[in-house]
Amino acid sequence: MKRYIILILCLAAVASQAQHNTLSSTEKKEGWQLLFDGKTTKGWHTYKSAKAGEAWKISEDALFLDTSNKEAKGGDLVTDQEFENYELYLEWKIQPCGNSGVIFNVQESDEYKYVWLTGPEMQVLDNECHPDAKIIKHRAGDLYDLISCSQETVKPAGEWNAARLISNKGKYEFWLNGVKTVAFTMHTPEWDAMVAGSKFKSMAGFGKFSKGRIALQDHGDQVWYRNIKIKPL
Repeated sequence: MKRYIILILCLAAVASQAQHNTLSSTEKKEGWQLLFDGKTTKGWHTYKSAKAGEAWKISEDALFLDTSNKEAKGGDLVTDQEFENYELYLEWKIQPCGNSGVIFNVQESDEYKYVWLTGPEMQVLDNECHPDAKIIKHRAGDLYDLISCSQETVKPAGEWNAARLISNKGKYEFWLNGVKTVAFTMHTPEWDAMVAGSKFKSMAGFGKFSKGRIALQDHGDQVWYRNIKIKPL
């Protein structure tokens, strides 16, 4: 009987761990909010559109960019809400040789045609075979084209990665699979100089904002995002 009870408890623990896109009681008390319900694209829309593009689907309990149908449009997916001072957690996996990104402080207005004209990016990439992996500051977990990871912690294509992005009064941290990989401060002379030496130097609105939408990039490759949650700081 004792063994039977232990088995039931173990099975229950496994089932609990497998339940994605939910908040624990502790997370709820801490103020975490789900940004993805696991079933719909509610709370998200394609940049400068009224709803999510049809290529964004739900698969494996994740927001999935299905690029198999070239007629179906996806586009960069952005949150309905804007955020400032927060901790963001999400999990992602990418197809072999794939590219995507998590872009933040995105401004959605007629002035800016693309999300990357205003928002810096945490790179999502298959480091093994995507051409960008050969470029310093373009690898998974990097602050794209600005700061490279302190160490490589990304998992191979097809495996899930756990990412954190912390924004707190201009100070930022990137975490990938439990390791802090990048730290920086925005809106300083040092930040401005770094941007001036990057591919973003001619983009007047890039990296100028401390609040905005969060975007999941459509780079033309299949990518999955799940367990997307945020805690205001």
